[in-house]
Amino acid sequence: MSTDRIVSATEKPIRKYKHLRVWPVFILLLSMLGLFLTRFIPAVSDSDSIAVLVVSMMGPMLIGVLILLWWLGFSRATWQERLVGFLGVIAIAAIVMFTADQSVLGPAIMIATIPMGLAGFGIGALTFGRLRSFKRTLVALLIATCGFGFTTLIRSNGLWGNGKLDWGWRWINSPEEALLAHRALASKDASLGTFEIESALESPEWPRFRGADRNGRSAGADFSTNWLGLPPEKVWTTSVGPGWSSFVVAGKLLFTQEQHGVDEAVVCYNSETGQVVWTQKVESRFNDPIGGPGPRATPTLADGGLFVQGAQKMLHHLDPKTGDVVWAVNVAEIAERVAPTWGFSSSPLVVDSTVVVHVGGEGDKGTLGFDIETGALKWSAPAGDHSYSSPDLFKLNGKQYVSILTNAGLNLLDPVSGEMQLDYQWKCDGYRALQPQAYKDSILLPTQTLGTRRIQIIEDETELSAKELWTSRFLKPDFNDFVIQDQFAYGFDGKIFTCIDLETGERKWKRGRYGKGQVLLLVNSKLLLVLSEQGDLVLLKADPLEHIELAAIAALEGRTWNHPVVVGDKLYVRNGEKAICYRLPIVDQQTATPTAAKAQE
Repeated sequence: MSTDRIVSATEKPIRKYKHLRVWPVFILLLSMLGLFLTRFIPAVSDSDSIAVLVVSMMGPMLIGVLILLWWLGFSRATWQERLVGFLGVIAIAAIVMFTADQSVLGPAIMIATIPMGLAGFGIGALTFGRLRSFKRTLVALLIATCGFGFTTLIRSNGLWGNGKLDWGWRWINSPEEALLAHRALASKDASLGTFEIESALESPEWPRFRGADRNGRSAGADFSTNWLGLPPEKVWTTSVGPGWSSFVVAGKLLFTQEQHGVDEAVVCYNSETGQVVWTQKVESRFNDPIGGPGPRATPTLADGGLFVQGAQKMLHHLDPKTGDVVWAVNVAEIAERVAPTWGFSSSPLVVDSTVVVHVGGEGDKGTLGFDIETGALKWSAPAGDHSYSSPDLFKLNGKQYVSILTNAGLNLLDPVSGEMQLDYQWKCDGYRALQPQAYKDSILLPTQTLGTRRIQIIEDETELSAKELWTSRFLKPDFNDFVIQDQFAYGFDGKIFTCIDLETGERKWKRGRYGKGQVLLLVNSKLLLVLSEQGDLVLLKADPLEHIELAAIAALEGRTWNHPVVVGDKLYVRNGEKAICYRLPIVDQQTATPTAAKAQE
C-alpha cells in the first residue's frame, strides 16, 4: 500500500508535463531563418518595393510574435509554464529596453531585439521540449535572455539603405566621441590671409548643395580614366562628426555641417590641408533612428554670407570668414511645428535679397522667405508638410521662379513676394527627398514610389499651367539625385544604377549595384562619378547605350550617403566619420597621356 502511494506521488508530477508540440515552432524558426537569409539575395536586397523592404525588416519580428502565441495556445505546456514563460519574456524584454543604449530604441528593437529574443525562446522550447519538467521553461527563458541581451551590448548608428542595422559595440568609443576628444586638443589653422579669403568668397566655385545650379554637374578638367596606372591621389583625410551634409567650396575654404555631441556644428576647413579654420556651434542634437544623428542640409554661400539650416530648428546667417553669427531665426517656432521625422533638411536658397527654406508648416507656413540682411520673415507660402528636397530656381522665358518639391507636389513661387504661381498636385505617401530638375521647358519630378514624371510648364498672359508629358517607372530614386547629360538621365532606380531617355521616359539600361549612393557628372569628360553607399568610388562612362564601368577605388569606409563635390581636379567626399580630399588624374591635352594634376594655387 505504501509502495503504491510512493509510485503515484512520483509519477504524478511527470504526467503533469507533456511533451511540447514542437513542429509549429520548428516551422516558424525555419521561416524566420529563411526570411533573414533573403536579405542577402540581390532580387530582394535590391528591390525598390516598399512592401518587400517592410516584410524583410518586420517579418522576423512578426514571426517572433507567432512563436509567443504558439507558446500560449498550442505548445501543450502547463498553464503555469505558459504564464511564467510569457511574463518572463515580457519582463526580460522590458529590462533590456531599459538598460540598452538610447540609440537602439527604434528600428533596432524591431529588427534585432524582438526577433533574436523570441527566436532564442523558441530554440530553447524546441531543444528541450521533451524534457518533462519545469526546467525546460527556465532554459527557454535563459536562451531568450541571451537573444534579447545582445541589444544591451551595441549602439545603433541607424540603418543602411536596405534596412540592415548599422551598429557598433557599446563599450568602444564611437567615431564621434573620438573626434570630440581630438578636436578639444587640436589647434586652428591660421594660415589663410584676409585678402585671400575675401577674394575666394567673391566667386565661390561650389556655392551650394549640388553646385551652382543644384544639378550635380562639375565642369572640372579632362579627367583620365586610367586609375590602374595613375589612381586618384589622397591629399588629406580628417575625422568629421555625424551628418549627411555635403560641402560648399570657395577657394581654400571648405564648409560643411556636423554633429559634435550635444551641439550642431558648422565647420570651415582648409580645402588644401583639411585643417579646421573655424567652428560655430549651437546646442541642438537631432537623431532619428533610421538616419542616425546629425544635420541633413548643406550650407549655402551667397552675397558674402553663409546660410545654414539646422536639423531641429535654427536657420543661421554666418560670416564665412570667422563663423560669427549675423542673425539666427527659429523656423520651427515660426512654422509652429516640430522638426519632421527626417529633420529640417532644406539647404537654403538665396535669390536676390531673400533666403528661402522649406519647413512644412500648416496653412501658408510651408515655404518661408527671410530677409538676407536681418533675418526678418518677408513672405510665406503653402507647401506639403514633408520634403527632404531643397528649394531651387526654375527659369522660363526670362523669368525665374522658386521651385519646391514636397509630398503634395510641385510649387512654383514668385521669389520676391512668395506668391504661388503654380501648384501642381502629385501626392506621394511618405516623403520626397530629391531635387526637381529642369529639362528644356519642363521639370522632372522624381519619387521613390511613383517613378519620375516630366511636366511641361506653359506660360500664358496671366498664369502658369503644367502638362504631363510622361511618367516613367524606370527611375525611382530614394534620396539619390540623378544627373542629366544631353537627353538622358543617369541615376538610381532603387539600388541599381540606370539610364533613361528624357524624351520618352523609356529605360536605356539598368545595371550596377552601388547601394543607395550618389552620382556626380563630370561634364567636360562625359564621365559619371558614383560614390556608392559602401564608400566605393566608381567611374562610369556617360553612355546611353550601355553601362560601362571604367575604374573604381575604395574611397571611404562605412555608410556613405553624402553628395561628392569636384572643384578643379580636387574631389571632396565625406560620410558621418571621415572627410577625404583626392586629386583626380587628368589627361594632358598636348600628349594625351594621364598626368598627375598640380595642386591649384
